[in-house]
Amino acid sequence: MTTTDNVLLIVLTSLLSILILIGIMIAISAFNLIISVRRVVAKAETVVDSVESAAEVLSDAKGRLALFKLIRNIVRITKK
Repeated sequence: MTTTDNVLLIVLTSLLSILILIGIMIAISAFNLIISVRRVVAKAETVVDSVESAAEVLSDAKGRLALFKLIRNIVRITKK
């Protein structure tokens, strides 16, 4: 091998190793992002469930004796 071949081999090997390191960093960042998104989605689901149950409580408490119906619905939800 000539000197030119050796220099070319060193340059290409260096570039390949840098590319592999950048790819690994991007993969780790994407993995962490996916984990964070899953956590946010799980929290959003619990919020939606609680909002739905609150809306159900308020919709059931209409008309006369609404306060008593509201209390009864809250007790039902807490028993579940």
